[in-house]
Amino acid sequence: EIRKEMQEIAGKWRRFGYHRIGVLLERKGMTMNHKRLYRIYREEGLSVTRRRGRKRARGTRTPMPEA
Repeated sequence: EIRKEMQEIAGKWRRFGYHRIGVLLERKGMTMNHKRLYRIYREEGLSVTRRRGRKRARGTRTPMPEA
């Protein structure tokens, strides 16, 4: 029952992690330990894809040539 609810919430809100899903489950009356919640979250394969950091310039910049 809990797994079904988690799947439903994760399908509706793609960017929600396990903390936020846990809050929504608590509102529905399904309270549980955060470790158990995380374990079920991982078993169901609901992990959110990690966002990549911004690219930075590599190396040193050369000074502008004089006219």
